[in-house]
Amino acid sequence: MNVEDKEINGFAIDKFNQHSLDVGKPQGTCPLCSADRKPENRKAKCASYDWERGLGTCHNCDTSFQLHTYQRKGASEKVYVRPQSTNVPKVETKVEDWFETRGISARTLADLQVGEGTEWMPQTGKSENTIHFNYYIGDQLINIKYRDGRKNFKLYKGAEKIFYNINSIVGYDSCIIVEGEMDVLAMHEAGVKNVISVPNGATLNSNNLDYLDNCIDYFEDKTEIILALDTDEPGQALKQEFIRRLGAEVCYLVDFDDCKDANEYLLNHGADKLREVVTSCKQVPLEGVSTLYDIEDELKDFVQNGFKPGFQVGLPNFDKIFSTYTGQFITVTGIPSSGKSDFVDQMVVGYNNNYGWKTAYASPENQPTYLHAHKLMRKHWQDMPTPGDIGGQQWKKVADHVNDNYFFIDMDRYTLESVLRKGAELVKRKGIKCLVIDPFNKVRDTNAHSDDVNRYTMDYLQKIEIFAKKYDVLVFIVAHPTKMYKGQDGKIEEPTMYNIKGGGEWYDASYHGLLVHRDYENKTVKAKVLKVKFQNLGENGAEAHFTWEPRSGSFMPMMADVAETESMPWE
Repeated sequence: MNVEDKEINGFAIDKFNQHSLDVGKPQGTCPLCSADRKPENRKAKCASYDWERGLGTCHNCDTSFQLHTYQRKGASEKVYVRPQSTNVPKVETKVEDWFETRGISARTLADLQVGEGTEWMPQTGKSENTIHFNYYIGDQLINIKYRDGRKNFKLYKGAEKIFYNINSIVGYDSCIIVEGEMDVLAMHEAGVKNVISVPNGATLNSNNLDYLDNCIDYFEDKTEIILALDTDEPGQALKQEFIRRLGAEVCYLVDFDDCKDANEYLLNHGADKLREVVTSCKQVPLEGVSTLYDIEDELKDFVQNGFKPGFQVGLPNFDKIFSTYTGQFITVTGIPSSGKSDFVDQMVVGYNNNYGWKTAYASPENQPTYLHAHKLMRKHWQDMPTPGDIGGQQWKKVADHVNDNYFFIDMDRYTLESVLRKGAELVKRKGIKCLVIDPFNKVRDTNAHSDDVNRYTMDYLQKIEIFAKKYDVLVFIVAHPTKMYKGQDGKIEEPTMYNIKGGGEWYDASYHGLLVHRDYENKTVKAKVLKVKFQNLGENGAEAHFTWEPRSGSFMPMMADVAETESMPWE
C-alpha cells in the first residue's frame, strides 16, 4: 500500500505505520498487549487493522489503537510558542496517590502522559509543585496545562490552544467532548478512549472558542459527537455553542443525572456505569419538533425569571429604546448617504465589545475591503491611525483584533445562497454571531420567485430567518427605500419599511426595523425604532440622537438623550 502524500479522513499522513505492523494486512498482533501475553500467544493475530481509517482493534484486550499519525492540513496562520520539554512525563507517589482518590490509576496517567514539576503560578506569586497536563498533536508537544494543589490553573504562555487528548479521536467516526482534563482521565479509566477536553473550561460567554477554530479539521469526518459537559450553567451554555458550531444532526447529549461531570460520576457510580451513561447518550432533539419536556428548562426559566434581557450595543440612549436576541434579523433602512452601513458597523462593534461576538460581512457596496477594515479599526481604536502608527504596538493590537473578529465575504457575484452557505461555514470555523447583508438588492436570491415582488421578498426573508434560527445568528439586512418623497419644506421625508421594494412583507417578516436618518443642517444622526417584534426588547417609534465623530468614525450620544437615561437622585 503506497501512502506517500495520501490523505485519510481529511488529514495528511505525517508518519505511516507508527507501530511497524504488517502493512496492508487485515489482521495481526496487537501493539498494546501482545508483548505481555504468554510466550505461546505473543504472535497470535488478535487484532484487526483498518488501514483506510487508520484504526486497529484488539479482540484480546478490547482496546483500539491508531495505525497512523497525522498532520493537520490547515496549519494556523499565527505563530505560537512551543513548550520545551525533554523529560518523560511522570508523577511522584504523593501525586499518584491523590489521583487514586479521584479514581484515576497510574496506568491512565502514563497512557495520557500526565507529568509533574515545579512551575511559577501567577495566582500565588511563587513556584509551586504542579501537575502537567500535556497537550500533543502527533508527537509534538503543543501546550501544557499546569494545576497546583490549590486548584489554580494556567496554560503555557503564548502556546496554541487545542483540545486536550486530540490525538485520540483521529480515525474514529465518533468522539466525546468533556470540560476538563480530569474528565478525560475518568473516561479513559472507564475504557472510553476517543475523548477530548476543552483547554480552559466553560464560561457563560463561550462563543469565542479559539481552540475549536484551531482543531476544526478533526471534526470533518465525525458522524457522532457526544457532548458530556458539566451540568452547571456555563457548561450548558458551552453545550449550546458546540451544537451551533458542529451541527445538531451529529451531536448527542450525556445526562450525568445527579453528578456534575464525568469524574464525579466515576467516583459515585464506577467505571461500568460511566461507560453505560456515555453509550446511552441521546441525540439532540429533532429540529422543528418539540415536546414540552424538550423545552422544559426554558419553560421553568421563564416562569421563574420572565423574559430574558436583550443584547445591547453599549450606546446608553440607544440601549434605552432597543435590544435584541440572536436567531433574529434586523432590517435597517434610510435614504442614501444617511449612515446606515456606518451605524450597523457601530452596532456590531458594540456587540463585539460587550459579548465578544464575531461578524461576517457580505457588503458589495462597502468596497474596497481595506477601506471597510479601516473603518472598523478606527471604531476600535477610537482614533484615526496615522502612517507613524503602522507596525506599532497599538496598530498590531487593533489589527489583530479586527483580523480575528471580522470576516469579509468577497465574491464576483453575490447570491443569497452562496452568502448563507459561506455564513454557515464561518459559524462552524470561526464562530460568528452576526451576519451583515449590505445592501439586500445586491445579494440576489436566484431561486426565489422573481415575477412577483411580494412573493420574492417573502421567500428571501424566509431563507434568512431559517439561517438565523438554525445557527443562532443575528442578521442585519440593509435595505434602500425605492420610493422617496419630498415634503412641503423641500426635504426628503423619512422613509418607513413600507418604502422598501416589497413593502408590507418587510414590515411583517422582520423581527426588528431601524431607520437611520441624517440631519445635514444640524450635523446629527438619529436611529429610530420602526418595529420590535417583542415589546420587552424596545419601543416602537422611539428615537436616539447622535453626533458623528470623524476621527474614530463613531456615533456619540447627544447629551440630552444621555441625561434621560441616567437615574435621578430620588430613584
